[in-house]
Amino acid sequence: MLETLALVIQRAVVQGIPLLYGSTGEIITEKSGNLNLGIPGIMYVGGISGVIGAFFYERSTENPSSLLLVLIPLLASILGSGLMALIYSFLTITLRANQNVTGLTLTIFGTGFGNFFGGSMAQLFGEGGSIALTQTSLAFQTSFPFAEKLGSIGTIFFSYGFLAYLAVIIAFISAYVLKKTRVGLQLRAVGENPATADAAGVNVTRYKYAATIIGGAIAGLGGLYFVMDYTSGVWSNGGFGDRGWLAIALVIFALWKPNVSVIGSILFGGLYVIYLFIPDLARSTQELFKMLPYVVTIIVLIVVSMRKKREYQPPEHLGLSYFREER
Repeated sequence: MLETLALVIQRAVVQGIPLLYGSTGEIITEKSGNLNLGIPGIMYVGGISGVIGAFFYERSTENPSSLLLVLIPLLASILGSGLMALIYSFLTITLRANQNVTGLTLTIFGTGFGNFFGGSMAQLFGEGGSIALTQTSLAFQTSFPFAEKLGSIGTIFFSYGFLAYLAVIIAFISAYVLKKTRVGLQLRAVGENPATADAAGVNVTRYKYAATIIGGAIAGLGGLYFVMDYTSGVWSNGGFGDRGWLAIALVIFALWKPNVSVIGSILFGGLYVIYLFIPDLARSTQELFKMLPYVVTIIVLIVVSMRKKREYQPPEHLGLSYFREER
């Protein structure tokens, strides 16, 4: 029984890490007042960028360096997803385009971008119609060597690759910066009332750009983790499913607090895979179980709306363009 419970928790963590990256990145973005619905597309681009970098490095040498096997796809993922966030920033901050429409457009573009390059590489270079980055995946999946000796404790806490621990560290650092530092205070001020922040000497445009690009780069790492760790280096078109949207839903569940999203991501991951551990479930019933994260988010949203506490609400200027001349 204990071993089964440990396995459930482990699977929940593995499933939840991409959501944690996506939600942490989106929380940072939304704290600046930008609502980036392009997170699912950014995660796709982060994943395929890492795949492209890893693929060409693996093909370029017979004895790849373990450090470069990790570093090249990591930097490629950050660059690709950061560029997507930069495009979103330019359109919504500089050109003041509608944030909802721009975000949805980026999601469609990012999904198509990933599927096009992933499918093209599989046809041109893949074996059996797919790309398998075995060496890179093993480098990303390397866990603590003593995990197996600790039984269930090792399974729950020490059986993951470094990206899983990095996701938790980034979430807690983000929570600290947002709540305890001057930078976090000014960022929150920009998201709540950019006109007041501007009058106080805060560079609103700079904060919005920085938060959106950094948030996008963090979200992109969720796509990289999914490919290199969750699917063991195998790219599959459409394989991400609805995880990008789950990450956005998790932002609401976490009440715009990155530290809470750590727990929320594990819970969402558990709800998403729990049906795998229930015997003799019909396919239709499995799909109902997959709806649970969204149902829980709706319930949390209703409860939060009823309590009407300001600390539980999104930034007041979320989704709205800032026009400095109207200050």
